[in-house]
Amino acid sequence: MTRFFSSEPLSLRRMSPGVKALVLANVAVFVVSVIAGGEFVRLFGLVPRQVLQERWVWQPFTYMFVHGGFLHLLFNVFMLWMFGMTIEAQWGTREFLKFYFVCGLGVALVKVALWPYSAIPLIGASGAIFGLLVAFAMLYPESVVYLYFFIPIKAAHMAILCGAIEFFMMLGQGNGGVDHFAHLTGLGVGYLYIRWWWVLKVRVKSAWSGLAAPEAKPRRPARPSRAAQPEPERPASMEDVDRILDKILAKGLDSLTPAEREVMRRYSDRMKH
Repeated sequence: MTRFFSSEPLSLRRMSPGVKALVLANVAVFVVSVIAGGEFVRLFGLVPRQVLQERWVWQPFTYMFVHGGFLHLLFNVFMLWMFGMTIEAQWGTREFLKFYFVCGLGVALVKVALWPYSAIPLIGASGAIFGLLVAFAMLYPESVVYLYFFIPIKAAHMAILCGAIEFFMMLGQGNGGVDHFAHLTGLGVGYLYIRWWWVLKVRVKSAWSGLAAPEAKPRRPARPSRAAQPEPERPASMEDVDRILDKILAKGLDSLTPAEREVMRRYSDRMKH
């Protein structure tokens, strides 16, 4: 089934908490950078040589909020709003923000590891934004996105197309101001986090919950009453949960049947208690 998303006009009042916080932070840092001038980028952009030699360890965090111009900021804020609202609604604010910063920090660590002596600053939230793009495509692969506001394309195809474009632009990259390798790294980190680490985390938590849960004491069977008693719900087994998680990651939430959604609801209730 193809899924269509519609959004209200770009408004802070209607934004989800995580997206709103990130938008405000990016705008505030941009205003400060305009007032402070070019030295601001050297101090708070990601310069691998400074991170390693001068121990400017804040740069892998701060570079995500520094932008080189208004259009750079506007594009990233728009993409953050476009994909982040849906992802935050699905995952919750805490998991959404964690994923966002994992993608941004992942880009920074790869950049520092591969180019440790580089003095060229990396700025902008694009790496984290590309992580959101691949997350949206994996959650809702059949949903329709309008590329360049006119061309309808499925989210999964758009992620693949964007990855291919960034790859070929990286091969021909000269001294331009766009770091296409950082964009590709954001895609890769986002994919690996969702495809492997997120599933592993859910399984470990589930296993720990099962080990830590106290054994129920045997009870005497209750005498049946005259009124009909509802049949107790069967607890969700980990085999069912694992299969459904793999299906979500492969085909998206829309592929789940009502029975599979009910299994995940019972599993969620069990984890809460």
